[in-house]
Amino acid sequence: MNSSISSTFVVSDYVKDALAVSLRGCDELIPQDEWVKKLVRAEATGKPLRIKLGLDPTAPDIHIGHTVVLNKMRQLQDLGHTVIFLIGDFTTMIGDPSGRNSTRPPLTREQIEANAQTYYKQASLVLDPTRTEIRYNSEWSDPLGARGMIQLASRYTVARMMERNDFHDRFKSGQSISVHEFLYPLMQGYDSVALHSDLELGGTDQKFNLLVGRQLQAEYGQEPQCILTMPLLEGLDGVEKMSKSKNNYIGISEDANTMFAKVLSISDVLMWRWYTLLSFKSEAQIAALKTEVDSGRNPKDAKVALAKEITARFHSAAAATAAEQDFINRSKGGIPDEVAELSLPLGEGGAPLGIAALLKAAALATSSGEGNRLIEGGGVRVDSGVVSDKGLKLGAGTYVLQVGKRKFARVTLS
Repeated sequence: MNSSISSTFVVSDYVKDALAVSLRGCDELIPQDEWVKKLVRAEATGKPLRIKLGLDPTAPDIHIGHTVVLNKMRQLQDLGHTVIFLIGDFTTMIGDPSGRNSTRPPLTREQIEANAQTYYKQASLVLDPTRTEIRYNSEWSDPLGARGMIQLASRYTVARMMERNDFHDRFKSGQSISVHEFLYPLMQGYDSVALHSDLELGGTDQKFNLLVGRQLQAEYGQEPQCILTMPLLEGLDGVEKMSKSKNNYIGISEDANTMFAKVLSISDVLMWRWYTLLSFKSEAQIAALKTEVDSGRNPKDAKVALAKEITARFHSAAAATAAEQDFINRSKGGIPDEVAELSLPLGEGGAPLGIAALLKAAALATSSGEGNRLIEGGGVRVDSGVVSDKGLKLGAGTYVLQVGKRKFARVTLS
């Protein structure tokens, strides 16, 4: 995207650096010139900007895909700005319709409270808790009452609401849209009013909701927030977004050895995208590492460094080092010096291959069905890591497949 800075006012090196930090890995920064003006004002007045991220506690744990926006929050926090970690205990009762093609059932208050207990503790592994403001949107949403809700609803039109892709598509296809679903973007937008937000972060699927916040702030006489959307992180398969339902995720509460091994299982291509979105290394450091790999250094070295960084973040440096040693020990002890090697093409359009089909193609299983049964029995490993997900798909890269104790194949997918 365009990272030029408006020539209508002079900016300092600090503001230029802050803009570069903001833009790193992001999908959109809207409007960029307004964000630069906010940064200039903050530097001149010494008053930190208020940066908001809202997460609904729809599940008890978060995975590293959720930390993409948390990483960006930490980067902005390190610039000296105020980070607001907003737990959507009120909005979770409505249910976010973003990206849904059907009504999403709301959670009970008990489920929400149980999930919220772990959210901030887990987020604190990325954010600096001493410089983070934690809020719950029930603080201002509950007191609104019926009268306040009606007054809020009067500030946004049905026509604008129907511009949302999911609402528009569901309406055209004759699928139901409950009236309460219209309340979700309104309430998320009202959060920005209540918090006097200068910048709100979210995934690309949240863009509409974030824009509602800008409009409502203007309606309430506030300076509209800027919005920064981050891309959705691809999961272990390198294709689908990371999701527990797709079983292609790394939970931040998983043990260190599992986390380390899972990072090592991603493709060499996906590794660089994960570096941009998940690593705290500078862009210059990542570029230098990539140059080394392009010049002949083993890409596994870079992947090990990424695995150690991520594992250390959610456990400790000592745990990451121990996980690396555990991986080395298992690799040395289990993989023979001579392993059958073969190259296989990816699917149509470069699509990754399913693990069961790959076992069959590598002559490690007589059929995909047998491959699935071997996975269910815990007898399949990829790069020494046990495969527990029959839906695992592998993208471009080289992998050592193992079935049982004696059957191996080194497979290159391209």
